Amino acid sequence: MAGAERLICAAADLRAGDNGVRFEAAGQAAFAVRWQGEVFGWLNQCRHVALELDWNPGRFFDDSGLYLICATHGALYEPDTGLCVSGPCHGRALFPIQLVERDGYVYLVET
Repeated sequence: MAGAERLICAAADLRAGDNGVRFEAAGQAAFAVRWQGEVFGWLNQCRHVALELDWNPGRFFDDSGLYLICATHGALYEPDTGLCVSGPCHGRALFPIQLVERDGYVYLVET
């Protein structure tokens, strides 16, 4: 059985390589970003030390707009897989959050 859906934001609020949208999922900080036309959701938690990634609310991408970055440790994560490709948590991945984009909006799928 599919989970309930909760509105996160308008799809237009997410632009590739730009700011993400913060929200809460199961009582934990999470965020949504757009990468190569798709929306991805992750727990807002570095895999090195459990600190939030964004240095300013919603600022998850590095200056190149190619990677998600931990503002504290500089770890770089692929925006589509969550895999850490550089930094102290190399080889570990962010925890995914299930999102769906439909009719111009992005929803959290709560299970």
